[in-house]
Amino acid sequence: MPVATRTRPPGWRDPRLWVGVAIVAASLLAGARILGSADDSIRVWAAARDLAPGDTIAQEDLVASSVRFGDPADLARYLVASEPLPSDTRLTRGLGEGELVPAGALRSGEEEDVVIVSLAFPPELVPTNIGAGSVIELLVIHDGDDASATGRAAEPTTVLSDVTVIDAPSQTDSLGSVSRGRQLVLGVPDAESDALPEILAASEDQRVRVLVRS
Repeated sequence: MPVATRTRPPGWRDPRLWVGVAIVAASLLAGARILGSADDSIRVWAAARDLAPGDTIAQEDLVASSVRFGDPADLARYLVASEPLPSDTRLTRGLGEGELVPAGALRSGEEEDVVIVSLAFPPELVPTNIGAGSVIELLVIHDGDDASATGRAAEPTTVLSDVTVIDAPSQTDSLGSVSRGRQLVLGVPDAESDALPEILAASEDQRVRVLVRS
């Protein structure tokens, strides 16, 4: 009769034991990394309802929304829900329900009043780094009569120097037809609103240039 053999559990010197330990450790490490990467979202404030320009916003007007930013620099454009909401804050533009609240769309009630105006520019005349919250200068190029008098092209003149970009939708999102170009919604300080007629007239002839300051 053949003698029956019994299997023995692998000893600590058995390489199969160490291979199994390595597999388990790798699985645990991979699982920890997956869980860690799944929790890199940040809670920022979003509108809990439709809000109109000029509305004073409070905690009950907002809801925290978890967002994952591909570029960490984009976080500076919004309000982090873990930080206290600035008091006596008003909107410079409207927000739809669920829309994230841009920091550039808020101003203190103590700040001077602004006049909100929308201008359309040819896309090639709008800097690519412009966005909501940017501070810009508006320059006007004098018309042909001024240029012919001097015999050379007139230098552009700065007409407004501290204009805040409230909204800068992409060309496809801008109101009106594509031929209108790139739309910019601007907040002009009320004290400088006397320059708006010149800006609007020059805008019709595409003689307004935009210089981004920040």
